[in-house]
Amino acid sequence: MTALKQALDELALTEAEYEAVVDRIGREPNSLELGLFGSLWSEHCGYQHSKPLLRMFAAKSPRLLVSPGEENAGVVDIGEGLAVVFKIESHNHPSAIEPYEGAATGVGGIVRDILAMGARPIALMNSLRFGPLSDPANRYLYNGVIAGISAYGNCIGIPDVGGEVCFSESYSGNPLVNAMCVGLLEKDSILRATTGGPGSLLMLVGADTGRDGIHGASGLASRTFEEERELRPTVQASNPFLEKVLIEACLEAAATGRLTGLQDLGAAGLTSAALEAAASGGSGLEIDVSLVPRRDAGMTPYEVMLSESQERMLVVIEEEHAGPIKEIFDKWGLTSTIIGRATDTGRAVISDGDEAGGDLPVDVLVDAPLYRLNGVKPEGLDALQAYDLASLPLPDETADAVLLRLLASPNIASKESVYRQYDHQVMTNTVIGPGGDAAVLRIKESKRGLAMSTDGNGRYCFLDPHVGGMIAVAEACRNVAVVGAEPVALTDCLNFGNPERPEAYYQLEECIMGIALASKLLGAPVISGNVSLYNETRGEAIYPTPVIGALGLMDDVTRNAPIAFGEEGDVVLLLGATTSGGAPESLAGSEYLETVHSLVAGQPRIDMEMEIAVQRACRRAVAGGLVSSAHDCSDGGLAVAVAESCIAGEIGFSGSLDGSGRWDAALFGEEQSRIVISVPAANRKAVEGICAEEGAPVALLGEVGGEALVIAGLLDVPVRQIADAWKGGLERAAEGSGSTG
Repeated sequence: MTALKQALDELALTEAEYEAVVDRIGREPNSLELGLFGSLWSEHCGYQHSKPLLRMFAAKSPRLLVSPGEENAGVVDIGEGLAVVFKIESHNHPSAIEPYEGAATGVGGIVRDILAMGARPIALMNSLRFGPLSDPANRYLYNGVIAGISAYGNCIGIPDVGGEVCFSESYSGNPLVNAMCVGLLEKDSILRATTGGPGSLLMLVGADTGRDGIHGASGLASRTFEEERELRPTVQASNPFLEKVLIEACLEAAATGRLTGLQDLGAAGLTSAALEAAASGGSGLEIDVSLVPRRDAGMTPYEVMLSESQERMLVVIEEEHAGPIKEIFDKWGLTSTIIGRATDTGRAVISDGDEAGGDLPVDVLVDAPLYRLNGVKPEGLDALQAYDLASLPLPDETADAVLLRLLASPNIASKESVYRQYDHQVMTNTVIGPGGDAAVLRIKESKRGLAMSTDGNGRYCFLDPHVGGMIAVAEACRNVAVVGAEPVALTDCLNFGNPERPEAYYQLEECIMGIALASKLLGAPVISGNVSLYNETRGEAIYPTPVIGALGLMDDVTRNAPIAFGEEGDVVLLLGATTSGGAPESLAGSEYLETVHSLVAGQPRIDMEMEIAVQRACRRAVAGGLVSSAHDCSDGGLAVAVAESCIAGEIGFSGSLDGSGRWDAALFGEEQSRIVISVPAANRKAVEGICAEEGAPVALLGEVGGEALVIAGLLDVPVRQIADAWKGGLERAAEGSGSTG
């Protein structure tokens, strides 16, 4: 195979990029050298199409301890000498091929990103999307992904405290598996992915190296699934028990203060870990691949350098610390081997014993070509945005029947059948677990707590990627606000189609612009994340789907609000809007519109000034101990939000809405910036006073009580009936007997 044919067939390099390699190094690269370029210049590692756009995330916050993009994850100061490290990352393509291992290794990889910063991982979340479960192939992917996440997370002893699971034909054959991890450390103990000065030793720790995962970053995650070829070997194999040992051993080694650097071996394996650390340290390096412990016989230097075998870390130490650090890893039963050292040459020299392998400048290797394209608005989008929603006929069904149908749809139905497979109480820090708007964890030996949430809506972004990006940020932050926390930082996973297509690039650019604007306005900077492009199957791209992870901080973790209605007689208020409702434009991109009318259309909207005011008001009311419950009004609209609070509290509600406008829009429209809260009657004036001070509209909906959800003249459904529809909807669909809408 010629070098050019290798670049085009095995790697994600184009012919022009291959020529750029030759030009920059002044000669033809050998096979190993080309493999290094193929990995580091891939979209997955080099962020060729997204890096110029990501510069819009100008993160400015006094809490930031690491500049975004400089390290494996973002770090924010939370006071009292502590910092939180967190990040979200995708494992979409591997999960599409081998769902169990793809999802499991996605969890393992994000955990090691947090570990590489010297932090103890304390919580996991995941954001998942699949095609309709009426398709057996989608059910296979769904069941495999859930099993992989639960098996790996439960084995390593990190609580999986929440997330989201969504369904759409858009994701058929191309599931989205986004994993988020949160870690905690002392703020003066942050570790960096660096080689340090010349002479530092490179120690490889953990699993032996095998052939699994080769071309995972350079091929599988950097191209579409158009080609018919065997891809299963590009998916890594997992060993969660080894990962648990690796976590504890690395944390013990980090606590000695003797580590110069620590780096996870993830995408592109040793290539990415070593070369990025060298670039960060401004050094060169020498690696002898013959020293790398191997699981498979006969591996070539090319295979060793590109292997993505899991449960491996690169530890950088000064020579005098090698003995004590190795003793720690020996104690934990881990293989640890010195495989190379940092140099002052600025070159990456790879050998196989006495045989030369490759010799390239580090700065050239890590300097991938970047592309700034001109996006084109997708054809037909203007017509969808301008669709006259007022012309839609009202359903033949009653409002009661529509509500039950929505509650049973997999996008809204209870996800308990998923999260009951996850251990969310291990570590004993979970205050609010899965099933709410956000998870809440206590910080041991402190009154304070952390709140976390993931959110995103592909339909909104399909209809308007700029507004959809803003809404994703707003909803993630709103979820954190309703439990009483202040959003302080964001992480994002940008799941899009082929960026070389002008329409997909338009979606990516517009969405990033929307995220950047909303995060700035809400004062929660994007400090870490991941980009997953080329999400296409059968020539069709997924919905543009940015997933936002939000981290919130609360001064008193005991002052929180669940979604469940509490005491009979509590007053139910709607923050953020009046009860007039009925505006047809609120149906844009809604669950109701797709479920009942099989239509995705309209122009999503959000008023960020209103959003900020509503979040502040809710936060103040919850932190002041005035609120019995709080619930974000999102998918399914107001009626679904009230129904979910009734179900969680096992109690009814009675109230009324202004009769003007369309009843379907009033009940099921997805107007943004709304929160349903319940408060003791004695606290109503205090809450209304806070809303007035913050400029947040507030309206009376009704009161808690009885055994039915009643909205005068519109709805009258027993709580037991709405609970049955909601609790069993996803399980019926997963068994192939339910409708996905």
